[in-house]
Amino acid sequence: MRRGPLRPGAAAAAPHHEAPQQGGGAAPARAGRAAAHAAVPARRPRRAPRAARAPAPPRSAAPRRPPSASRARAPSPGAGQGARRRRPPRPRPRAGRRGAASMEKLARRSGESRSFQAVLPPELWMHLAVVACGNRLEETLVMLKSAVLFSHRKMQFHIFTEDSLKPEFDKQLRQWPDSYTKKFEHRIYPITFSVGNPQEWKKLFKPCAAQRLFLPVILKDVDSLLYVDTDVLFLRPVDDIWKLLRQFNSTQLAAMAPEHEIPKIGWYSRFARHPFYGSTGLNSGVMLMNLTRIRSAQFKNSMIPTGLAWEDMLYPLYQKYKNAITWGDQDLLNIIFYFNPECLYVFPCQWNYRPDHCMYGSNCKEAEREGVSVLHGNRGVYHDDKQPTFKALYEAIRDFPFQDNLFQSMYYPLQLKFLETVHTLCGRIPQVFLKQIEKTMKRAYEKHVIIRVGPNQMH
Repeated sequence: MRRGPLRPGAAAAAPHHEAPQQGGGAAPARAGRAAAHAAVPARRPRRAPRAARAPAPPRSAAPRRPPSASRARAPSPGAGQGARRRRPPRPRPRAGRRGAASMEKLARRSGESRSFQAVLPPELWMHLAVVACGNRLEETLVMLKSAVLFSHRKMQFHIFTEDSLKPEFDKQLRQWPDSYTKKFEHRIYPITFSVGNPQEWKKLFKPCAAQRLFLPVILKDVDSLLYVDTDVLFLRPVDDIWKLLRQFNSTQLAAMAPEHEIPKIGWYSRFARHPFYGSTGLNSGVMLMNLTRIRSAQFKNSMIPTGLAWEDMLYPLYQKYKNAITWGDQDLLNIIFYFNPECLYVFPCQWNYRPDHCMYGSNCKEAEREGVSVLHGNRGVYHDDKQPTFKALYEAIRDFPFQDNLFQSMYYPLQLKFLETVHTLCGRIPQVFLKQIEKTMKRAYEKHVIIRVGPNQMH
């Protein structure tokens, strides 16, 4: 009779409940050996000594379900670390994503800087003053245009002019593009002289030029100020000359450049009949002032043994020297700082570069090294052909379209124009006139392309 396969339970129980047969044959022996081999799985209960484990419930009582993400629970505090569930791998960022994120941050930063400038407190603005009378409208507008083209910080323009020119100033300035008008605000003032005879002051040297002497009195709410003549052009940011205010010591309250670099060819050293500052005198076409200090100072003078306030000193000083002065208000300033040299900061000639610095041969060493920073076209050189280099610069800024590229529409045409001026001594040193313009345009280009656009997007 053929036996069916043994159940594991029956095979395991056989050695304990069946007695061995006496004198058995081969078949019983084979059956015993098969039962012994089949009984091996019964050794599994030896794992029971791990008593810490709770017995698993019967399968019928607790059917197992596949784990669900929605039913997953966080481990309880203090529980030991078991096998961690593996999370699906994060998708790798595509190429260029990191650069895009960086560009987004840069865009936010640039937006923050622009918003900071938009809410810049008025006391941090740069203040620029000019006096324009007669036929000086165009010169003044070109000067203001040069200031706006190259500068960074916001500016407040203080324009002193005759009543007949006020509407035209307003009209012209409001026609400039918004990208430039947002960089400045302007205010127009009438010509006024607080002491003495107004008509006498107005006729002193050039029309209305004496107005600059009264700026500390009129602009009472302005702390510091840069005054320039109408025939001045900025070839670098106004920000740079404004920084010279930080170099004033505790007694200095104004800054000007010398009238000449070489005493033997200077006008004051040869012809002046009144006291003047230093060995060559001062040129007042570019004048940086701390108005707060000027208003509070007491100035030594040749009229009384004690000091006088600025406003109280002007008219008596003029009355004493009016028959000896030639250059009007500039001569009065030379007299004031002759008696008060500790109050003056002298800046290099590159900040007030005039035809005298090159028409007899180059004599401004700072301009040769660093280039012209502020061009002063006195002697009417913007409107005649005596110094074509100065005229070329004036016309290049005057005719430059605001929205055009500075390199293509100003710098390159200037280089070509200068080739026509080599017959003059000033025209033989074109690098002196172009160096600061090139630096300024290069900085503006790098700031726009690298900071605002980003190196990853340059083409």
